[in-house]
Formats: sequence, structure tokens, C-alpha cells
Amino acid sequence: MSRDAPYEAVDRYELEVNGAVHPVEGAWLGETLLYVLRERLGLSGAKNACEQGECGSCSVLLDDEVVCACCVLAVDAVGSSVETVEGLTASGAAAGIQAALLGAGGVQCGFCTPGFVVAVYDLLRRSPDADELQVREALSGNLCRCTGYGRILEAVRMASEGSPRAAG
Repeated sequence: MSRDAPYEAVDRYELEVNGAVHPVEGAWLGETLLYVLRERLGLSGAKNACEQGECGSCSVLLDDEVVCACCVLAVDAVGSSVETVEGLTASGAAAGIQAALLGAGGVQCGFCTPGFVVAVYDLLRRSPDADELQVREALSGNLCRCTGYGRILEAVRMASEGSPRAAG
């Protein structure tokens, strides 16, 4: 890449997303993982909101760690495993979390929901018996402008307990 053209296209790279390898053709080196997921791969679950890693709407798992996809260059994810909310949903891993969010009324406009699903999935995978402080810390990177968080916290409690209301 020349210094005069910092956004040169690359020939091709591959990303492992939701357990499948996806070729990315003619991409620019400066494209974020969020852009590639949404615009090149058609995975629109991660939302484009703040573009600064502050709101959590674009949360994905990168090698089993929650990251804001808007802050990661897609080429930096080559050789890593990316899991999106679509992958968690398709595998059934997020079903109880989604049902709990619905059951507790933790979904209003829905824009922030995919990021919360990813964050809650990660939390409950690591700490199934998380206390309220741990839950609040795990969700601190996700912003919601509609619910006031009480219902989201209730949904996490329901999901962690395997509440029948959370099972659908």
C-alpha cells in the first residue's frame, strides 16, 4: 500500500463469521468490521449508532470477547472468529435472553436490543450466577434511550434463572 493511497482496495480476504468462512472481495483497508458485516455480508443485526464504541449497539464477539464492531478494522479480524447476534440466534444460544427481554418488557424501539443480547449472552456464559453489580458492569457499555434499564435488568435476572417467562 502506498502512503498516497491509505484506502487502497485489497484483492481479497476471508472472515470467519458465525462459524462460516466468508470471502470479502475488493474491500478497503479502512473499512470497519461493522461496515463489512452489514454492507458486504448482509448481517444487519449489529447496529450503526455512535461510531465511537460508546453505545454497544454494534457489539459482536471477536474470539469470544465482546467488542464494538465500529472500532475494529475488518482486516484486523482476519484469522479470528466473529460471532454476531444472528449467529447466537440461529444456534438457539440467545433464545432465552430474547424471550426474557420480551417477557420483561425490556424491548421498546429495539435498536439497542442486539447489542444487549450479545452482552447478556457473554455475561451469562462467563458468570451464570452474576449478581446485580456484575450485571450492571457487564451492560455498562450498552446504551438504551427507551427502557430506563429496569426492565432490561429484570430480563437478565429472568434469563439467568431460566424463568419460564424467559423460555417463551
